[in-house]
Amino acid sequence: MTETRGPKKPSYDTLGGDQPGRQQAGQPYRPPQAYPSPHGEDGTQAGTRFPRTGARTTPRTRKARLRVAKADPWSVMKVSFLLSIALGICTVVAAAVLWMVMDAMGVFSTVGGTISQATGSTDSNGFDLQSFLSLPRVLIFTSVVAVIDVVLATALATLGAFIYNLSAGFVGGVELTLAEDE
Repeated sequence: MTETRGPKKPSYDTLGGDQPGRQQAGQPYRPPQAYPSPHGEDGTQAGTRFPRTGARTTPRTRKARLRVAKADPWSVMKVSFLLSIALGICTVVAAAVLWMVMDAMGVFSTVGGTISQATGSTDSNGFDLQSFLSLPRVLIFTSVVAVIDVVLATALATLGAFIYNLSAGFVGGVELTLAEDE
């Protein structure tokens, strides 16, 4: 049979070098980069790598330009519903805390006394602000406003998703540039 694989490469022994995979007995393995390299004429090591001219030393930031072509109205409705419920709960809690702070400071009794004197006559005591702005009445009013806000915010966000999809069909949507630090 004849050899068809091309000329045979000379062995490492004939070239005067050590075989890369060969290690001496009892010595730990060190990759070729760990071996000291000979010094050059100018005193620097010949194997030392220097940065290229114009090479960046700061980490590179990957950027991607993306386009929001469509917003799913169903997912927009679910998210806006949950967010508006959270906003409604925060509104009711804030109204209760604000009422308690104002009541503790005596705002209702002071303003109520002034209004009673201004609107009162000899026959009646006038308008009673404290009974009109009681905590249960304020919380019921705030709850009604919060429920209306939940319904309106959910409907407007869903309608906004439909309008966005229509306009994105004409102009292509909103383009975003996202960056990732390495």
